[in-house]
Amino acid sequence: MSESQVGQNRSANYNEITVPSGHAGLRLDAALAKLLPEHSRSRLQAWLKDGTITLDGLSADPKRKVWGGEKITISVLPEPTFSTAAEDIPLAIVFEDEGLIVIDKPAGLVVHPGNGNRDGTLMNALLHHAPALAGVPRAGIVHRLDKDTSGLLVVAKTLAAQTGLVRQLQARSVKRHYLALVHGKVGTGGTVDAPLGRHPLQRVKMAIVKHGGKAARTHYAVQEVFADCTLVECRLETGRTHQIRVHMASIKHALVGDPVYGKTKCDNATLGAFPRQALHAWRLSLNHPDSGTEIGWESPLPPDFVSLLETLRGA
Repeated sequence: MSESQVGQNRSANYNEITVPSGHAGLRLDAALAKLLPEHSRSRLQAWLKDGTITLDGLSADPKRKVWGGEKITISVLPEPTFSTAAEDIPLAIVFEDEGLIVIDKPAGLVVHPGNGNRDGTLMNALLHHAPALAGVPRAGIVHRLDKDTSGLLVVAKTLAAQTGLVRQLQARSVKRHYLALVHGKVGTGGTVDAPLGRHPLQRVKMAIVKHGGKAARTHYAVQEVFADCTLVECRLETGRTHQIRVHMASIKHALVGDPVYGKTKCDNATLGAFPRQALHAWRLSLNHPDSGTEIGWESPLPPDFVSLLETLRGA
């Protein structure tokens, strides 16, 4: 089978690929990376590890060299989801072309279906807006925002774009800036460099985990100081689950309105009444996976956040 034929047979579920003679001498994992460039190396390694990929009918060793003519069999099962139904849910699209969609997500919209949110999610909305996303893992979603976090989120429309974005995220070249209102007066900016993992006792929470946690780094800068709180800009180097929320709480400046990591009681009635974590994905920039050109977007604060700040300024 020629490489052009290989390209024509790529889909969500593969049957069999014959290693071209031009790949002779390569390790299997390197050959797969060339044959299936739309998939990240980590995804291919995971498939090799869990037995999804076999070589001539046997378990595939990533380090084994191929010489051409071997039969690679790939049996990818559909990723488990709660609902893959397309739903006509309005989307605030700030950019779209053949490779990308950039969404300005409102607070309250869940990104993926899951327990308690089996439909009505961003994924369901995306499948209605662009049905071809059904052929891309996770409907092209490469990073998440928490349900009650608002702001910018990028979606890949093709496998190649998804792999390109994942590699940029891994290389930390995607620039993500957030605005957060935190409790207390923050004197100066700084950096929180602390690994994150699942809380050892409360599994629905994340926590700073010194042994076995994943590297996480958040830079923060003061934007505006109020009597009982501070508006800060947070810049992510990594994108761990609940990263800003956990990191800011760890330095005694939990996000206003955060029901998980924040204060259970608040003496300031205005802050205590805010119904969600005051966190907004403000700026996003990246290199377009097709052209390589750096592009970026900015999202204004949503009305509830603006109203909160105006009330604090008038206090």
